[in-house]
Amino acid sequence: MTQSEQIKDVLQSAKTIAVVGLSSNPLRASHGVSAYMQAQGYRIIPVNPQEEFVLGEKAYPSLLDVREKIDIVNIFRRPEFVPEIVEQAIRKKATCVWMQEEVINEPAAEKARQAGIFVVMDLCILKEHQNISRW
Repeated sequence: MTQSEQIKDVLQSAKTIAVVGLSSNPLRASHGVSAYMQAQGYRIIPVNPQEEFVLGEKAYPSLLDVREKIDIVNIFRRPEFVPEIVEQAIRKKATCVWMQEEVINEPAAEKARQAGIFVVMDLCILKEHQNISRW
């Protein structure tokens, strides 16, 4: 199966996206991308210790504080923060770790893959969703 087909499968089966680094500032990419995904029917869970509520959803300080099942962990943080987020994603048994454009951390990605998690790196989830919507 190609990466495009795997991405399509993940986006079609996922219901919940935990967005690490989601900002309440509408000018931030994390906000616009998450608002789009929310409008497409995904449940967005903000993960940001600086926020209380984003897009009408309660924010959590870390993935480990989220009580419900997480399908996709969407990362809007600098690459040096990715290893800790991946550790939490593994503990939460997430299906997919998605690193947004310019978020690249190969050692963390490999650790997630070794734990059986599908990894997308350096791609925008909004753009990929729009691409599969055209299929």
